[in-house]
Amino acid sequence: MTQSRRHLELLAPARNADYGIAAINHGADAVYIGGPAFGARAKAENSVQDIARLVAHAHRYHAEVFVAFNTIFHDHELEAARQTAWQLYDAGVDALIVQDMGLLQMDIPPIQLHASTQTDIRTVEKAVFLDQVGFTQIVLAREMDLNTIRKVADATKCNLEFFIHGALCVAFSGQCYISHAHTGRSANRGECSQECRLPYTLEDSQGRILAKDKHLLSMKDNDQSANLRTLAEAGVSAFKIEGRYKDIAYVKNATAYYRQLLDDILEENPHYRRASSGRAVFSFVPQPEKTFNRSTTEYFLHGRGEDVGAFDTPKFAGEEIGRVTKVGPDYFEVDTTLELHNGDGVCFFDVHKELTGMRINTVQGKRLYPNEMPVDIRRNMMVYRNRDHAFLRLLEKDSAQRRIAVAMTLHETADGFALSMQDEDGFMAYVQTSAEKQLAEQAEKAQANIRDNLAKLGNTEFSVSEIALDLKAAWFIPTSVVNQLRREAVAQLQATRLLGYERPKPGKPAEPPAQYPQDTLSYLANVYNKKAREFYERHGVKAIAAAYEANEELGEVPVMITKHCLRYSFAMCPKEAKGVIGVQGTITAEPMTLVSGKDRISLKFDCKRCEMHVMGKVRKNVLQMPQPQPVQFFAKRPGL
Repeated sequence: MTQSRRHLELLAPARNADYGIAAINHGADAVYIGGPAFGARAKAENSVQDIARLVAHAHRYHAEVFVAFNTIFHDHELEAARQTAWQLYDAGVDALIVQDMGLLQMDIPPIQLHASTQTDIRTVEKAVFLDQVGFTQIVLAREMDLNTIRKVADATKCNLEFFIHGALCVAFSGQCYISHAHTGRSANRGECSQECRLPYTLEDSQGRILAKDKHLLSMKDNDQSANLRTLAEAGVSAFKIEGRYKDIAYVKNATAYYRQLLDDILEENPHYRRASSGRAVFSFVPQPEKTFNRSTTEYFLHGRGEDVGAFDTPKFAGEEIGRVTKVGPDYFEVDTTLELHNGDGVCFFDVHKELTGMRINTVQGKRLYPNEMPVDIRRNMMVYRNRDHAFLRLLEKDSAQRRIAVAMTLHETADGFALSMQDEDGFMAYVQTSAEKQLAEQAEKAQANIRDNLAKLGNTEFSVSEIALDLKAAWFIPTSVVNQLRREAVAQLQATRLLGYERPKPGKPAEPPAQYPQDTLSYLANVYNKKAREFYERHGVKAIAAAYEANEELGEVPVMITKHCLRYSFAMCPKEAKGVIGVQGTITAEPMTLVSGKDRISLKFDCKRCEMHVMGKVRKNVLQMPQPQPVQFFAKRPGL
């Protein structure tokens, strides 16, 4: 259970309860999962009953379960959202990850609230405000740099959460409206149409083509594995893996990889503490490059440097195998040092620069026989492997065991024997039984049998770290007696651990209410209901515009705000040009245009803030769509 910034928490994604259980088994200290509604991944919803099953498993290890409750609510959805919050609380959930501030104005259960990345925490002032209104953990913007993280840590008391692995949204989270503007599917409502992953042609202000049919808004994937120590020193305590839409192999692989890295930090530095119980042992070597990624970037943690775009493809190309040396009628050969396997998935960029994939039926040395021979594969093309069949087979099995260390002592009593167990967290169990005492004919063998039977903890969550025999003589104790003591002690310890688990307490808002850093809010504040409006008014805001999803912002406005900059990507950044002989003064931040079919999307550049604004307006067909209707809630909690 994360109690302070000294407790380092590995937070893993869960598409469903089974994925969450796998993440816990592979070392996650907490998992985040979508509930039955109101999560920012609309296709990753789960029933309250399934979440309760995940909670029961997580709490065995004193690990936590957070529910992504991070959409903005329409007025017609407020009551359903309130009831859902209560049902999740009753199911044992430890925290709700929240975007909509209206929730704080309602009668919700005494549960921790975490500020979602969708709340757009880019500044110290925003972080301080969320800390003061009662959030116990805040998810910092992925674009935040180390210096700002340190300032946030110094100015706040809540725990700081930061994404360390997985997909990157090109826009500041919560500040992307292009999907709603074009399709009526709002990212802030969990229905993003991912227009950032589409191909575009880029034109400059004079109509010259700078790039054609490239995925210009598609980002590489996040990889902060080299920066975990630095992030912890800066004040981050929760390390988050992205991926509630990813498959279970990704979840296992990424969780195991970062578990090992955090364990190294914990071993090296006693200042930090574990956030949950038990140790995970894996039957495979974690290799994050083997599961989905678009190549990797550290993003802006150390400031703007490497380009962050994955312009060639938004798909998973995988690791380089080598170049094609020969093409036959039903095979091709590659120059490679990798060991390839039957069933591998390989791909290449065809003559149209599109990623084309195939399954390899048979591998004969460097000769590959695919299930269907591609017509446009050529000599000297680079081939990639995006499915390592042998590696994924390992992950299809039970690929991890997580165990809590226990010390056992077998005692002698006046009329029999007793067994005490103490786990690594200090929880204890003590059971006893009456039994006839007989001296063993072979003392060493008898004691060895006792130890062997005590150690048989099977599929429980425990493993033996030490066994002591506190006996006055070498007694013969029947196996049935030892087994009975062990089973009863294990059951008692499990019950004691469950009773000893303390659900984290909610934060307390400051009194008098903290003042919001601004007194005017535009559509960018995502205020979609009357309760959210009441919240901001209570915190000093005078003028509040409706959320973009209300369809009241009809003119052209930024529908995507991003730190990714195409002027920078194409060496046309005015800041970078300063001081360059022959260039200084000749480059200005003129608009650019993205072209996709008949769509022409204007790009404007705010160089002072170092931002790119993708401009647009709500389309007529979206304006004709009805606003959300009253929710017919699936079930009511008694008393609500």
